[in-house]
Amino acid sequence: MPLLARRRFTSARATVAALVIVAAAVTVGTDNASAATAITVAADGSGNYTTVQAAVAAASTGTVITIKAGTYQGQVSIPSGKSGITLQGATGTATDIVITGSAPASTAGTAGSATVLNMAANTTIKGLTIANTYAAHDSQALALYAGGDRQFYRNVRLLGYQDTFLSWGGTGSSQVRQYVYKSYIEGAVDFIYGNGALVIDSSTIRSLDRASTNNGYITAAATNTSNKYGILITRSTLLSTAASQTVALGRCWHAGGAADATGQVLVRDSTLGGHIRQAGAWQDMGGFSWKTCRFSEYNNTGSGVTQGTSDRPQISASTAASYTAQNYLAGNDSWNPVQ
Repeated sequence: MPLLARRRFTSARATVAALVIVAAAVTVGTDNASAATAITVAADGSGNYTTVQAAVAAASTGTVITIKAGTYQGQVSIPSGKSGITLQGATGTATDIVITGSAPASTAGTAGSATVLNMAANTTIKGLTIANTYAAHDSQALALYAGGDRQFYRNVRLLGYQDTFLSWGGTGSSQVRQYVYKSYIEGAVDFIYGNGALVIDSSTIRSLDRASTNNGYITAAATNTSNKYGILITRSTLLSTAASQTVALGRCWHAGGAADATGQVLVRDSTLGGHIRQAGAWQDMGGFSWKTCRFSEYNNTGSGVTQGTSDRPQISASTAASYTAQNYLAGNDSWNPVQ
């Protein structure tokens, strides 16, 4: 072969080899990226990580973290920089996967007490249980602190006693949005609370029995006056083994004594058990009358519905038309996760 031809042949081989190397590098990079978007957690060591927190630390936007059956102790913190991740139970049965803690706010602070502290936007959590088992019942002890916008919870169980579930967007008119669907929430005192735009849809809300004539309060909203929407409970079932007419639908929480925290709560299209108070279904709090907040009901059924009590405000069908799950969550970007 002439010298020039050999050089061209050698050059061509080098070019092909370089392309093969580049292609291989691209393939490896793609595989690594793919691996990074799917993480498995297993307490028995059969996954990528043995703790949920380690998986969250390794996650990036779009990562799906699948958690195998088991009990996982200690707080899981999802910081704001971890937006767009999913935590899902591997079996689809929420009781199989339990994230649990027992820290009270009296020693750990409100955020520190939360078994799951989710500050990230666009997150999805489904098919698992989040519990705070603090037993003294003398302090806040959160199961879930939801502090990020556009969060979706499906088939989750939230277990606590006081302040089980907080939806909180910070002080002032800033508001975060969360949608909870086909889930289970239990507690006794103010166990669904905060200033977020929170929709609880097609879920079961269980009030614990304190063996008292006052068996607690389901909600404690602190919605800013400038925000039309606060907490919506819709197409859900409110139940308890507590004595008849001993549980309030909620009380008016002016967080930090703020006069403009005029909480908004609507319970609509739901089934109310006989544990719900007739008189006193909405309660005062911290020196503020419940009438300084925006509390109402619409189209409920069950033995706990109003029997003509004057302090059970009802809205009209025309008003109810604008107080839908879609409107609570739409915000300025028309977010609509409603199932």
